[in-house]
Amino acid sequence: MSKLHDPHKVILIADDDEDDRMLFLDAVEDLNLPAAVKAASDGQELLHTLDKDRDRLPDMIFLDINMPIKNGFDCLAEIRSREDALKEVKIIMLSTSKNADNIELCYKLGADLYAVKPSSFQGLKDLLQKVFEIDWSSIQKSSNRFLLA
Repeated sequence: MSKLHDPHKVILIADDDEDDRMLFLDAVEDLNLPAAVKAASDGQELLHTLDKDRDRLPDMIFLDINMPIKNGFDCLAEIRSREDALKEVKIIMLSTSKNADNIELCYKLGADLYAVKPSSFQGLKDLLQKVFEIDWSSIQKSSNRFLLA
């Protein structure tokens, strides 16, 4: 189904913490966001899901940095190195850290945003609301508008 006929966005969350994945799903549902959410428990599963579902790529990927098997940095680098439509998918990196080196690396590797994982359910809902309100067609990627904390 083409995006023009589908009023919903597809979001893919890749996070090895099952509780964080469940909270993410609950927050999307609680906000009544027009989105279908798919989940992956590690980077390898994320890449497999992207390869398997080529007919309907996600609109956004929320990508945890610290995951087993394949971490978020490696996934981001692989996705951005591809010569296909995946290069256009919006990627929001998720981390509990505000480490400047991690933020800079994500920016250089091609992430669209870096979000510090909120410590509360309401904080997560606020973060998701902010991301959904972004007008991606008019946003200019810059390092001073890269961090959502």
